[in-house]
Order: sequence, then structure tokens, then C-alpha cells
Amino acid sequence: MSAHGPTFRGFANPVDPSPAELRAWAYQPDSVPLTSLPQDWDLLVAGDHLVLTLFELARDPACPARRFALHCLYIYAADGIRTKFRAHPRRRFRRLVEQAERDGDELVRNWAHNSRMLLARQELFTYHDWCEGGLVRDNRRLG
Repeated sequence: MSAHGPTFRGFANPVDPSPAELRAWAYQPDSVPLTSLPQDWDLLVAGDHLVLTLFELARDPACPARRFALHCLYIYAADGIRTKFRAHPRRRFRRLVEQAERDGDELVRNWAHNSRMLLARQELFTYHDWCEGGLVRDNRRLG
């Protein structure tokens, strides 16, 4: 038993996990290794249904899957911005960015800054940085 709930035993449907399943997995990510999940699982979970859970996990320095959650937030931001918010609601995105700027630590504030930079200058998008985790690994701010 962990501080975040009972032992995670797997997803009912890994292609469409519930927020509770994602949260439980994030605190015990070795219970179901990423390599055993569907290909491009990060792209599958980086949607509106789970974005609030991902945001919560990315803000928790104690979460073992924090960097994965942050990576998914980068995918979410890029997807929304590059589709001119047809993929995700602008209002939800804006609220997350504002909350990250207000309450986030350096990692989360960098996500907010980089998201605003991409919104202003879409030519800053590279698949490597936004969808393959480059900005998370480098923890850098776009200029």
C-alpha cells in the first residue's frame, strides 16, 4: 500500500484509462512498464479526458511519473495550438497555463512559458521537442 492508494494492478482498457487508473499508475509506474503499454500511449492519454489528471501529476514533485505527465502536457499544448484549438478547448488550455504560472515550480512554469511561446510563434514547434519529450529532458525555456 502506498501513500497514494492501493497497489495498482493494471488498466481495464489501457487505450482509454480512467483518471483514477492513470493516477494510480503514476505513483507505481513500474507496476505496468511503459514498454508494455500500447505504442504511442503518450499520444493516446494526452487528451481532454485526462489533462486535469496529467496536470495534477506534473505538479507533484513526489510523483514517480511526473516527467511522463509533463511530457503529455507538452503534447496537449502543441496539439491544441497547432490545430487552432479544434483539438482542445482554448479556455481549458489558458486556465492550465495561468495556474502553472501562478502555482507551478520551475518545470511546470517552463511548460507554461514554452506553451505561450508556441502560441505566439508556431514555427518554434519541432516534433522532437514537443512530442518526443525533448523539452522535458532538457528543461529549457524557448526564447
